[in-house]
Amino acid sequence: MSDAPAAPAGAHPDILVAAVALIRDRRVLMVTARGRDVWFMPGGKIDPGEGEAEAAAREAWEEVTVRLDPAELDLLFTVLIQAHGEPDGRLVRMSVFGAQTTDEPAASAEVSAVHWATSADHQRCPPAGVEVLRRLHAADLID
Repeated sequence: MSDAPAAPAGAHPDILVAAVALIRDRRVLMVTARGRDVWFMPGGKIDPGEGEAEAAAREAWEEVTVRLDPAELDLLFTVLIQAHGEPDGRLVRMSVFGAQTTDEPAASAEVSAVHWATSADHQRCPPAGVEVLRRLHAADLID
């Protein structure tokens, strides 16, 4: 399901991303990628032939060593917004899935740190992360 029309002919295609919103104690899990200073949702690009939920589960394992069953992930919303570090007009289309697990997230080889964020942490995030925090707060899921 799309929140906006497709890019016009000749424009860069949207960057398709799937992410996991793991919420505990009114905070959502975010990560810092190696060599970066901003906080991102655990997630990443969708591989060819891969479904969104499968990509979100794969990325959760690769980034925060949490095993999730794609069939148990719930699509919360899709964010369509300017992509961080990309030319003006290049959008990221991020499908955000709600997830539950008792596993304790830990930074992997791809991630230097994990963080439990609230809406007050929005200044640490690129545009997509800011929008995710805004929507989760508006839904009264995080502080």
